Amino acid sequence: MIHKPYTRRLATLGAALLLAGTGVAAQAADEVTVGLAIPLTADSGGVYALGNELGFFKEEGLSVRTIVFQGAGALLPQVASKKITVGFPLPEPVLGSYETGKTPLPVTYFYNATPANEIELAVREDSDIKTIADLKGKKIGVGALTWGTIPSTRALLRTQGLTAGKDVDIVAVGVLGSGFLALRQGRVDALNYNSIWHAMLEQTGTKIRRLPYPDTFRRMNSNGFVAHQDTLKNDPQLLARFGRAYTKALVACDANPTLCVEAFWRLQPESRPKDGDAAKNLEQAASLAKLRMSKVLRTPEGQPRVVGQFDLPVIKNFVTAMHEAGEFNTDQIPVERIFDNSLVPEFSKFDAAAVRAKAQAAK
Repeated sequence: MIHKPYTRRLATLGAALLLAGTGVAAQAADEVTVGLAIPLTADSGGVYALGNELGFFKEEGLSVRTIVFQGAGALLPQVASKKITVGFPLPEPVLGSYETGKTPLPVTYFYNATPANEIELAVREDSDIKTIADLKGKKIGVGALTWGTIPSTRALLRTQGLTAGKDVDIVAVGVLGSGFLALRQGRVDALNYNSIWHAMLEQTGTKIRRLPYPDTFRRMNSNGFVAHQDTLKNDPQLLARFGRAYTKALVACDANPTLCVEAFWRLQPESRPKDGDAAKNLEQAASLAKLRMSKVLRTPEGQPRVVGQFDLPVIKNFVTAMHEAGEFNTDQIPVERIFDNSLVPEFSKFDAAAVRAKAQAAK
């Protein structure tokens, strides 16, 4: 059973997904609980919503719900104790659990959902901060101090000769609007959010500038789906079916991002913007959904990705960089054990053209 404090954060989306199906097929479906470290927005939640509306989860015999936790530090113990089926955290906390003297988390990543680093350091465009080194004496805002972004942010600062807590303060500002306001008001000098959230900030009229990252940090993957090692060993087809349904939903959202957003708003009506022009709100949300799908499905050069696949050499380089920055006490971390590509061929075993056509024809 999931701890009571977290049941209160059960996403409306999750409840809707559970209640959406009726009849024998729904009763026989395998339940998959997905733990998230940050709240869903239309671009991310639309994948689950459209996957439900177009029947992709049902086709794979699944009933999916989502639960939001306060960062990876709160999420990962739920996966490690098998209280939830799948988690969606950043990789740093899992890698860090393999440091010398620690007990490794018994979890494995099986689906690379964010192939390149989506975490950015953004400052106001009128700021005199041009590089990471310029953050000396400044404050960086994060959603919560349990966020999995913090270890790599500390390491990133060290590569520029800065120490978190001494030269730079990392402070919690909450998510989305509260963090946006903190940056606008100057209570923090930079935000350490993902690229989609920063694009949302720009849509509100705030001009920002992203600070350039070293290549090793820029190329490292962000969030992926992780499961208990026992689940991967004993029920790999459950994870394969989930990954395939999720991939179908990605393709559908890419083909019809407007429908993707509208599906999320139908399941979470309270998330639909109340102010401003409705058509413009939909257009902006759809552009963010399209951006997210493109980042997952295509390389920066526009070439198709192998969906769900981890680049192990890139991860190994990241581990070395984290060790050299003093964040990991060893570079002997078994990357191949933590990131598993064995199910990757299963994720694309469907007719992508048929999925795109179904999404484009749907209303």
